[in-house]
Amino acid sequence: MKYCLRLTVLFVFLGVVVGCGSTAVDPTTAPATAVSQAETAVPQPTATEIPATETPEATATTAPTATPAGTDTPVPTPTSVWINPTATVDPSVPVAPPAPEGSVVQPPYAESECSDKYPCNEDVDAWEARIQVPPGFQARYYGRVNGQPTSLAFGPDGLLYIAVGEGTIYRMDAEGNAKAYVGGYTTPTGIAFHPYNGDLYVASRVIEENVDGESAVSIVNHGRIIEGLPCCYTFFHAANGIAFGPDGYGYVSVGARADHGEILGTNEQDELHPYEATVLRFNDDGSEVEVYARGLRNAYDIAWDGNGDLWAGDNDPDFGPPEELNKVVPGGEHGYPWYDCDVCFHAPPGVEIIPPTYTFMPHASPTGITAYLSGVFPGYYNSIFLTLWSAFPGAQKIIRVSPVDGPSDFSTGYAAPVDVTVGPDGNLYVADWATGIIFQISYVGEEES
Repeated sequence: MKYCLRLTVLFVFLGVVVGCGSTAVDPTTAPATAVSQAETAVPQPTATEIPATETPEATATTAPTATPAGTDTPVPTPTSVWINPTATVDPSVPVAPPAPEGSVVQPPYAESECSDKYPCNEDVDAWEARIQVPPGFQARYYGRVNGQPTSLAFGPDGLLYIAVGEGTIYRMDAEGNAKAYVGGYTTPTGIAFHPYNGDLYVASRVIEENVDGESAVSIVNHGRIIEGLPCCYTFFHAANGIAFGPDGYGYVSVGARADHGEILGTNEQDELHPYEATVLRFNDDGSEVEVYARGLRNAYDIAWDGNGDLWAGDNDPDFGPPEELNKVVPGGEHGYPWYDCDVCFHAPPGVEIIPPTYTFMPHASPTGITAYLSGVFPGYYNSIFLTLWSAFPGAQKIIRVSPVDGPSDFSTGYAAPVDVTVGPDGNLYVADWATGIIFQISYVGEEES
């Protein structure tokens, strides 16, 4: 019931986010327990691209964890400070000064013929005017896909690949034109290319059931390589983000099967599945799988920084603690299922809980994350960018976590930003779940006075 309320409140905040004509997207019609209508067969797609007309269509939409309205006040309380590494950057590019406090300010939203809160999906000028970035940066409407994006990844071909909850992975060219690349998945929520052989890895559902669901990791053209992963608390938590580490291994975040470790429908403590609320490490064919870290309730995405550290956002429980950004500690326990509340369970003796590195406003729903390892944004090397997906006041934006200064607002004005990644051109690319729009953020330099 809490999650039905979460999505109801979320969609009321979102209003009607539509594209004029036949491309309308209306989040208010999405059921709280939506299940993808994509093909349910074992996902073993062929390498041949599928035409857009063969893309599995869905009338329902699937979202990452959305959290209920709580306090609207952000809680930027870092518990540690990063060390700024030495970065090699192009000295010919002007250095972007840090954005002054409060410089990224969202202007009042203008009503459109599609919504009282949002421009029409195809209104490029209105969306570009709405998205706010620091001085010296520019946000551009890059392209749009039909469906609700869930994950982004650039391929070896330099093109952007976009997974949508309805089951298709699109490929978008440099002009923003999207074509279906492969389909047939059930709610893919994580995609990543192997850095050496170029294979495309996909995290998706197998059995989309709140109780006794299952998720898996697959390779396009090879089928599932890891099966039996926990799924799908409130039809959301599952195998999510995938990232390849500096050791050459793959890593995937896997959500918990309950809110705070309870047997669903009761408040009795459940026995944890060995892989729930974890980050798993696996070799490239999936024949070896091990737990890298535990206690992450629903880390929707993960990213490696330039120091070789793994970072993960985390969606915390229903009762409203702040959301988290964690530097993942190998072998560490990061909190789940032991929280401080009247009905929560206590950690066993001797278990040391690793606190989050940074916290954010309750119910902000951190989703996509990337580490900025390019020199194109001067002074931004090794920054972490994190999307806050929910529509509650204080979210719907991208946070930058500076290695020196910690978190600050970097870009605002989205409907539901779900993922962010860095392109081979050094620009940021942001996927908006509610509209299907892909935005590009580039550095253009300070204007001379």
